Amino acid sequence: MPYRAPISDYRFLFDHVVDFKTVTDTDRFAEATPDMVDAILTEAGKMCEEILAPLQRPGDLNPARLENGVVRTSPGFAEGHKAIAEGGWVAIAADPEYGGMGLPMTVTTAVNEMMSAACLSLQLNPLMTQGQIEALEHHASDAIKQTYLPKLISGAWAGTMNLTEPQAGSDVGALRTKAEPNNDGSYSITGQKIYISWGDNDFTENVCHLVLARLPDGVPGTKGISLFLVPKYLPKEDGTPGVANDLRVVSLEHKMGLHGSPTAVMEYAGAKGWLVGGEHDGMKCMFTMMNNARLGVGGQGIGVAEGAYQHALAYAMDRKQGRTSVEDGTGTIVDHADVRRMLATMKAEVFAARAIALANAVAIDMATATGDADWAARAALLTPVTKAFGTDTGIAVADLGVQVHGGMGFIEETGAAQYCRDVRVTAIYEGTNGIQSMDLVARKMMDGGEAAFDLLDEIETFAEAAKSELPDLAEPVWQAAETLRETVEWLVAQKDLTDRFAGSVPFLKGFARVLGGYYHLRAAMADTGGARARLARFYISRLLPEHRGLFAHARAGSGDLFALSPEDLAA
Repeated sequence: MPYRAPISDYRFLFDHVVDFKTVTDTDRFAEATPDMVDAILTEAGKMCEEILAPLQRPGDLNPARLENGVVRTSPGFAEGHKAIAEGGWVAIAADPEYGGMGLPMTVTTAVNEMMSAACLSLQLNPLMTQGQIEALEHHASDAIKQTYLPKLISGAWAGTMNLTEPQAGSDVGALRTKAEPNNDGSYSITGQKIYISWGDNDFTENVCHLVLARLPDGVPGTKGISLFLVPKYLPKEDGTPGVANDLRVVSLEHKMGLHGSPTAVMEYAGAKGWLVGGEHDGMKCMFTMMNNARLGVGGQGIGVAEGAYQHALAYAMDRKQGRTSVEDGTGTIVDHADVRRMLATMKAEVFAARAIALANAVAIDMATATGDADWAARAALLTPVTKAFGTDTGIAVADLGVQVHGGMGFIEETGAAQYCRDVRVTAIYEGTNGIQSMDLVARKMMDGGEAAFDLLDEIETFAEAAKSELPDLAEPVWQAAETLRETVEWLVAQKDLTDRFAGSVPFLKGFARVLGGYYHLRAAMADTGGARARLARFYISRLLPEHRGLFAHARAGSGDLFALSPEDLAA
């Protein structure tokens, strides 16, 4: 089934749900007029439909491979990347001084999601480059910016991030890669990195790696880590690629999904690199890139969910099986109550996750445009929710997509299973969803819950006002927000972080449930009596009530969890 970019959903969300106008009303983003944004979404959507979506299955069936040290990408991927680069879609939000459009992150988020829905394996390439661009914009020297940013922004060069090592996964501080200073201001990088998405390709002129490594005087742990830019080819004085650097792709991982995206084991053998940021400031610099990536990965989950939903809906509208008592039914399985429930769940979840991601992006844009600390706190609060809930939604919706197909969903030729296989890793990379939830209940609550309470004030004020028009929808949202408020109060009162961590995953999901109810309520208020109001009724009456059990779990503490010994678990 061909992919159709959900342009109308973005327009509706921008106008009625996430208040994108606050962004375009700022001086920083005043040029992002409705006509310009509409044209960008339309053109990007057209590219996704016509060029990227047809690469989805070929990328899965013809994986990237390593031949004599050279990565050969899937058929059509070079042409797909060329379309992304020539359209300017690599770096919509990048600094215009170096060739970027300087547009809001909200627009980037929508475009990235569409590319993810069309072909996630290929979209990973520009997403990694976007993160590198942002890190360099914030932390690199002027000389590095002038050499690298125009090439990365144009898509002529690609970027990667190199954190993980065999013994240093989530515990990045355990890395062993070394950086020795040379006598010319550069550094010699030696070590091995694993799980490097798009560690190499055969369609860009150069591949630029951001590598975490430890200087000789770097202390153990994360405080002793520095960040280095290490290109595949050393740029000549005129900025064009020169001689090959001392690095190589050792192997490509054999993965469950994302077969079109080469995930490399990288070896650096005294490769020349340049410091980005200050010495021992590597984690601070890398988090600039990772926070961008976490928003993007949440969008990847949402994009795959959209693709899986469209795929399942098309099948359900065509497949005839059994009879139903639905008056004037279609005669296909979409008339069966359980199939209708699954499809409604898929659509409602995609809307909720998409709204959360776009609200997150709006907060980032407002913080950028105004420097307001409250907007920065809102963006920080929503980032782990966007990443975890967006990817969990992708996994759950893709799984439902297989179920809608029935037995045919388990058959590879239908394409339904690929969504499940491709999206599964998104809950793992860029910080597992468990780590996201721990971040939410710990670091993001270091303000005593102030950012969360500010958001809850907004939700309750809107719900209170909506009671006069849609009381049966507004009241449950208001009550759910109150339950979330009580749970946040409980969390910040816990001094033992283990008690917070024990229920952090259900807390994050419950938080997302309440946010989803709020954004669905806003949609219903803007479309009273319409399809969006009917979808909101489904979400608020059937999915929002899950928050009660989730918050009960979140407040249970850790006592019963650790009462189970390792021996008990093995019994």
